[in-house]
Amino acid sequence: MATKTLGIIMHGITGRMGYNQHLVRSICAIRDQGGVALANGDRIMPDPILVGRNAEKVAAVAKKHGITRTTTDMAAALANPADTVFFDGGSTQMRAGFLSDAIRAGKHIYCEKPIAETVADAMAVVRLAAQHGVKTGVVQDKLYLPGLRKIRMLRDAGFFGKILSVRGEFGYWVFEGDWQPAQRPSWNYRKADGGGIILDMLCHWRYVLDNLFGKVQAVSCLGATHIPQRVDEMGRSYMADADDAAYATFELEGGVIAQINSSWDVRVRRDDLVTFQIDGTHGSAVAGLTKCWTQHRVNTPRPVWNPDQPQTIDFFKTWDEVPDNQVYDNGFKAQWEDFLRHVVADTPWPYGLMEGVKGVQLAEIGLQSWAERRWLPVPDLVA
Repeated sequence: MATKTLGIIMHGITGRMGYNQHLVRSICAIRDQGGVALANGDRIMPDPILVGRNAEKVAAVAKKHGITRTTTDMAAALANPADTVFFDGGSTQMRAGFLSDAIRAGKHIYCEKPIAETVADAMAVVRLAAQHGVKTGVVQDKLYLPGLRKIRMLRDAGFFGKILSVRGEFGYWVFEGDWQPAQRPSWNYRKADGGGIILDMLCHWRYVLDNLFGKVQAVSCLGATHIPQRVDEMGRSYMADADDAAYATFELEGGVIAQINSSWDVRVRRDDLVTFQIDGTHGSAVAGLTKCWTQHRVNTPRPVWNPDQPQTIDFFKTWDEVPDNQVYDNGFKAQWEDFLRHVVADTPWPYGLMEGVKGVQLAEIGLQSWAERRWLPVPDLVA
């Protein structure tokens, strides 16, 4: 058995997502477990170099986690042939440029989404990657969540019968920043900085819907900027002109209707920060991040509408929880492991950059739907 060291250039690891999910819970966790196992018994050991503009901040992160390599010089990092993978978890506005530079340097690509702000820019990156023959991957983390993996299992087992509809609720209250600090960075709420929940979340809903329930064929989306003024990290008031809520309906292949609300202005009274309810002819399920509950047609209660009497059925108790019959690893880490196997051993990999383009496409059409206040088709993309 041999261990192959794989140099990974990591950009954007001082942000919340890049630091927590990609560096600490993925790359550092993979390193601490002894690498990624291959089918032949060999192992892949990631060797990250952290890249960022703030040398002190990047160095502090590296020191905390036992990482020896840091730099503020992106060009020098890309020029090192020993580092063969480039990861970007930075801002959306800069992503297409960084990915293009890395592809020209011959690096394999793995990145957060959206992969660009427009379909045109995203497709340019895809074409460049094809020209240079590099392997690519885009984060599709929600497909690796235990809750949605249980939904996939139910679907594959035929539990739902014919799927009729999907209802999704996502979000929570993001404090305005005046009397309590906001839990999300202020750029999320400024159009000029690439903010907006439609661009952010419709990229997620595209791969969830396409992979679990049916290819998205049309969309009707209404956005809103419910809170037009917020306070930033420095205590300064600013105009929040990006959409902070989106109410979207999707037509899926096979006649399935999906409705997903996404909002930073909603207070949670549900099982989790995101929940999906899937209703089918034979059964229904509700899933959050980790848990999943089902109700089969033989267990479905028969409610009677009577507004003059208090409800006698405790509807929550009429659902059964799907057990954890396996150990679920962190979803980001699991996808990182799959991608590293793809890079080193050429194992199958379905989540290349074209999947990221589809997310940008749905967000772009969703914004157009809002502006024109009408249903719009979602055409097939050609690489």
